[in-house]
Amino acid sequence: MKIVISFVVGLLFALGLGISGMTDTTVVKGFLDVTGAWNLNLLGVMAGAILIHSVVYQVIKKKSSPLLDTKFYLPTNKVIDKKLILGAALFGLGWGWAGICPGPGLVSLSSGRPEIFIFTSSLIVGMFLFKAVEKKI
Repeated sequence: MKIVISFVVGLLFALGLGISGMTDTTVVKGFLDVTGAWNLNLLGVMAGAILIHSVVYQVIKKKSSPLLDTKFYLPTNKVIDKKLILGAALFGLGWGWAGICPGPGLVSLSSGRPEIFIFTSSLIVGMFLFKAVEKKI
């Protein structure tokens, strides 16, 4: 049952990304181009997500555990260190340069566009490189 629910939720998320235009790199790049043809669609998607999350979170946090697990897995580290800042900066630079982040990138694989395959391949290679380098940092 967990797998079916996970699949349905993932499919709903993918459909939401597609319908909202978040799989279109020009929408994201247009949002970041505040001095040009500024596209505010991403702002609307973010505001909607924050609004829904803030309401649902208030309900969920009153529960003793999630519906499909025995406990909540919340981050415990609240330290802002150089690894967090560097990671956030790299993510932001990559997002702005490519115009897409990992979730929409995976959804966009269905488009068959070569640049999406390059992005996703680079993402996977980067994850493996991080695992190799993380131990040395």
